[in-house]
Amino acid sequence: MSAPIGNALIGQSGGPTAVINQSLVGVIEGCLRSDRVKGVYGAVHGVEGVLGENLIDLGRESAATLEGVANTPCAALRSVRKKPTEEECARMLEVFQAHDIRYFFYIGGNDSAETAHILNQMAVDRSYDVRLFHVPKTIDNDLCVTDHCPGYGSAARFVASALMGDNEDNRSLGGIKVDVIMGRHAGWLTAASTLAKVHDEDGPHLVYVPEQAFDLERFGDEVSEIYSSLGRCVIAASEGIHDANGKLILESQEKDSHGNVQLSGTGALGDFLAGRLKEVLGEDTRIRADTFGYLQRSFADCVSEVDANEAREVGRMAARVATSGEYQHGSVIIKREEDPTYRASFEVTDLSNVAKNTKTLPAEFLSGHGGIAASFQDYARPLVGALRAPTHLSDYPVGTKD
Repeated sequence: MSAPIGNALIGQSGGPTAVINQSLVGVIEGCLRSDRVKGVYGAVHGVEGVLGENLIDLGRESAATLEGVANTPCAALRSVRKKPTEEECARMLEVFQAHDIRYFFYIGGNDSAETAHILNQMAVDRSYDVRLFHVPKTIDNDLCVTDHCPGYGSAARFVASALMGDNEDNRSLGGIKVDVIMGRHAGWLTAASTLAKVHDEDGPHLVYVPEQAFDLERFGDEVSEIYSSLGRCVIAASEGIHDANGKLILESQEKDSHGNVQLSGTGALGDFLAGRLKEVLGEDTRIRADTFGYLQRSFADCVSEVDANEAREVGRMAARVATSGEYQHGSVIIKREEDPTYRASFEVTDLSNVAKNTKTLPAEFLSGHGGIAASFQDYARPLVGALRAPTHLSDYPVGTKD
């Protein structure tokens, strides 16, 4: 199948990451190398930029500028959370035709894959030859088919590093610390907190994820038991924890255009859990709570080298397969090779396999209420990279004097 000749358009969507611009530059590089692409454009604010024809010429940027952008966190093209209507999709195709767009690359999560899927179906129905490719990005690590998602390794590195420091803080002063971490339906990022554990008594001592029903009474008992034993307790909890009926422990009324409840813009869940522990352990107990919020997804100085390299490669791969004529649409996925050491390869799957769907932590990565299995750490460590290992004093006693 021959690939068309025309212009390429790139957009970014959803929550930014520390390495999303690596994928942007990877797509640009791949398109500039292809004789099927005449010009490379960027849509400012994703689908909104397409609808308003707010496009910029990426082909005019210098190699030095692009490399600098690649190493800058967050969306260089600016992002958007918008699910286009059928009428807006029709308008987007009109813009594609007006600018001779034959390749559209949308960098984002499962909602972005859904947008690409809808556009592709409409383009097929209207016999407009445009290649639509989803380039994966999400710190949630919840895209189906792929082994993991660009953006996750760096965010997981931030979470692990933050918990490592938080554990030492808690060890210094004692008491109880609750950390609320991003994760609406999946606990991949919260589970990464366990990478902080170096010594046997290190936190997080309890980890709660959406894949398991959260029992508020049991929560109080579990924290109380650890606190009685160690004089302290560090807890990592996903923002999306829910009860046995699927009801969120704390829910906002605010929703985005995809119908997702807003969870990350408030510290209410941490305050609620801390308040519950005050009821169980007493008002005089030292209890603190933090909500990591948006810091965890684009922290500039906490980038995983593996994550950055793979984010660049999924962009290059998308451009390569789109212009080869082998695929008309698709989403790039990462496969983990069965090697003694970590190695990844890159393939393409159908957009329908990724659109809207969510991949949660598998059962083998879970270990009872408040626990994460060691097998998860084997999965996540190569993606995060080497972390510093805190050293503790030996506490050699000095004898008392009579």
